[in-house]
Amino acid sequence: MPTGAAGQGKPLKGARVLITRSPERSLELVAALEKAGATAMLLPLIDFERAPDQHSLDVACDALGAGAFDWLVLTSATTVHVLLGKARDRGLSLRQWIPAGIRIAAVGPATRRLLESNGLGVDLTPRGEQSAAGLLEVWPGGGRVLLPQADIAAPALAEGLEAAASKVTVVAAYRTVDYPAAAERRLAVPVEDGGPGQVPPSYSLLSPAAARAGIAEGSIDAVLAASPSAVRRIADLAPLHGCRLVVIGRSTAEQAAALGLQVAAVAAEPTPEGLAAAVGAALGDAGPAGAPNPNPPGTT
Repeated sequence: MPTGAAGQGKPLKGARVLITRSPERSLELVAALEKAGATAMLLPLIDFERAPDQHSLDVACDALGAGAFDWLVLTSATTVHVLLGKARDRGLSLRQWIPAGIRIAAVGPATRRLLESNGLGVDLTPRGEQSAAGLLEVWPGGGRVLLPQADIAAPALAEGLEAAASKVTVVAAYRTVDYPAAAERRLAVPVEDGGPGQVPPSYSLLSPAAARAGIAEGSIDAVLAASPSAVRRIADLAPLHGCRLVVIGRSTAEQAAALGLQVAAVAAEPTPEGLAAAVGAALGDAGPAGAPNPNPPGTT
């Protein structure tokens, strides 16, 4: 638990934080928490498999490469990884495959960064909240849109685009499942790379039983949910006792509320640094580990 003597650039010194993503998707977040002085523990709760309907996905991808769309809308880095795989299947890079005339809208800095690192410019992003709702606020309307997304994605984005006179083709790019995914269907995603010379951050990998025990005994100070599907699985660890629930955005917070879980803080930015700051906000006035915070930030 952070103490008043933390200081010295270590605002989370002593805090023990549970991350519910797989190791290869968590290294940047672990590093951000470690930099702030926290100890990271991992309990992977969700994983991703290739979409069952590969035919429909390939038909949409062929149409994309042929220039049949005006817009490509991407709401996660995972979808970009799927498209990178489809480009490789065609013997092309993403930049070679996607026609220059197609405009790209992206939600989230990780999605944008991955696109740009593969040679694609991003034409539209939300101005404020990095979410489907944020994108709809700046959507220009009209056009033929390809929206590849998770199989369990909420329909709000597609419906909002259609309400703005856009013709939308929705296709499942991948399937969200409990961790671990079946090895033969698992969607391979490269391990996050912090750059040459950077030492990989350290973390502990917990079992669900160990995580429940840690939460019950007060040895885990905060748990992070980076998606509604993650928070649905975190509900299985309840009651959370004094463990603070920190989430990445409005839709995840709304899902937590629907499940009766109290959110201690919502990250202002969907980045590792944003989540680390939200943990600090959640724990800043919590007192000793396990003590209740009568006015947790981010819940008003």
